[in-house]
Amino acid sequence: MALEPKNPVPQAGRLALTLLRIAVGWHFLYEGVAKLLADGWTAAPYLQSAQGPLAGLFHSMAASPTALRAVDLLNVWGLLLVGAALMLGGLTRFAAGCGMAMLALYYLAHPPFAGAAPGMAVEGNYLVVDKNLVELLALGVVMLVPGSQLLGLDRLLAAVRRRKAAGAGEPARRELEQAVERDPLGRRAILASLTGLPFLGALVLAVLRKRGWASHEEQPLAAKAAKAADAAGVKPDGVTTATIKTFQFTTLKDLKGQIPHAKIGEMELSRVILGGNLIGGWAHARDLIYVSKLVKAYHHKWKVFETFSLAEKCGINTFLTNPVLCDIINEYWKRGIGKIQFISDCGGRDVLAMVQRSIDAGAAACYVQGGTADRLVRQGKLDLIAKAVELTRKNGLPAGIGGHANRTIQACIDHGLKPDFWMKTLHHTRYWSARPKRQHDNIWCEDPDGTVAMMRDREEPWIAFKTLAAGAIHPKVGFPYALKGGADFLCVGMYDFQIVEDCNLALAALADAKQRPRPWRA
Repeated sequence: MALEPKNPVPQAGRLALTLLRIAVGWHFLYEGVAKLLADGWTAAPYLQSAQGPLAGLFHSMAASPTALRAVDLLNVWGLLLVGAALMLGGLTRFAAGCGMAMLALYYLAHPPFAGAAPGMAVEGNYLVVDKNLVELLALGVVMLVPGSQLLGLDRLLAAVRRRKAAGAGEPARRELEQAVERDPLGRRAILASLTGLPFLGALVLAVLRKRGWASHEEQPLAAKAAKAADAAGVKPDGVTTATIKTFQFTTLKDLKGQIPHAKIGEMELSRVILGGNLIGGWAHARDLIYVSKLVKAYHHKWKVFETFSLAEKCGINTFLTNPVLCDIINEYWKRGIGKIQFISDCGGRDVLAMVQRSIDAGAAACYVQGGTADRLVRQGKLDLIAKAVELTRKNGLPAGIGGHANRTIQACIDHGLKPDFWMKTLHHTRYWSARPKRQHDNIWCEDPDGTVAMMRDREEPWIAFKTLAAGAIHPKVGFPYALKGGADFLCVGMYDFQIVEDCNLALAALADAKQRPRPWRA
């Protein structure tokens, strides 16, 4: 009757393996806690960007709402339960096996093989071996050792079982007494078996410290401040403490509906179009010269993919950009993450070359960029604008003309140009930095009333851009203003955390603008 393994793990090895088990458990448990507490977390971006041998399976999971909910649930609670079991050393072999299965799936979703682009943003460089594989092998080692040989609940339970086996007869009793001498069920043994508890407590303290402590003294003060803010009609978006500002982001579960679509020719596009300036790094931040670099740093490739995917879930099917971002859009398509189409604003010195480049990259439509059209009109080169429209149509795409200044659009009209759509700025000028006479990248529609009057009788669809004056106007004001002014579509630059809220506001504005002076032209 063998109560102990013939080759027990040496004490130093037992301690090392216990610490290894606890470290992996800590990582699992914290990953689960972070996902559980993250508002609106989902595995969708990870699954959508999967590559490797099981990419098709992962993509189908992301595409099915039911499967995605199941994956999200299994992810969070699998990480929590496996992590807790490993830290406390209970059901160690079973927990290690489950952990290995999860890590294998993570590894296969984004295998770091030669020639493969990283599936998600990573903190280092991997080739075949990554942290998922390292942790998988570590759990394999833990799984090979009986749980009773490591410090944890399994060892404590094994000692309890040995004590209960004392009535199994005299030979067993003698062997039991020898086993108990080797592993007594005393105070020290119990404390050693609870080695994981202090680490678990440290994790809880670390999470509380990271998320901020609840202060009973602060709560009545915060309630009183909130009451005063409500009375004043102000909604605070942060708290004044030594900690970082507290943000409340609207997530997909708050979405009130899909953005409706309309057509320009044969092109179907959403009434709200995702603007590309923030993603491309053209922030129009007035005299804050560092902001363009900041937003460009924020929009790394995978953040762009995540933004596109979120926009598509809200019904936004079109992105407006210039050929500079064609490559990243093409990669988004090739990875099978989504199908968002793009309208290309063709500007610069060689407009025709930009049009052709956009067509070759798969643009859904092209238009002569507003600033470029303004310049060409000033130079009297309206024939070049006409050639860009002709080249676009020759390739079977809708062609547009943009402009910041009313005189640009009017000059094109007077020249007999009739594009498939217009791109014209529209925003009010009642924000503090709107000073047309001292222009410093601070105003893009100097005569909004003139714009509304000029566009009222145009039969072509109108996509309004700069509707928020580059962040100076709140969308709950800017969206109704542009739609009631006659715009058929809104082009809006949005960060990922603004998309759902902006879509909800756009839905309300669209419902409120059904009756307006200019008929809907799309």
